[in-house]
Amino acid sequence: MENKISVTINAETTKVILDAIKTIEDNLPFLINLSVEDRKNLPKMGDKTVAFVTKALEYSKQNKDVVPSFLDVAEFEKDVDVVTNLSRVLVPLHQLAEKIDDTTMLGGSEAYTAALVFYSAVKGAAKAGVPGMKTIYNELQARFPGRSKGSANS
Repeated sequence: MENKISVTINAETTKVILDAIKTIEDNLPFLINLSVEDRKNLPKMGDKTVAFVTKALEYSKQNKDVVPSFLDVAEFEKDVDVVTNLSRVLVPLHQLAEKIDDTTMLGGSEAYTAALVFYSAVKGAAKAGVPGMKTIYNELQARFPGRSKGSANS
């Protein structure tokens, strides 16, 4: 078996990382969670609309006489600023989350593969009558993914 990842993350390192995440959250107390319905219904500002939004803000500040009374330009500017600043943070966080996800997936794959190899060895040992292996095999078989707890036949 090729082992592509071989690391240990100790409790201290985990605590430092979790504290850093907490610090980020503490510095962004205004963050919200949208419902699935909200996400679906909101107009979206993407790469193609950034220039439009930025120009509209610029022109609204220069042409106050045509700004509708119900449009708060200061709040409009705050919204543009928060998107700009959070976007600068979001990209590296997405990249980091992708690396963490990929590393977790690889580590999980290697662990699952090792478990399957061991399970196969225990199964063979149980069939060969090696003492104590039947018990281990039965317990692992009952927990084997895709099997219901009541379907173990031994």
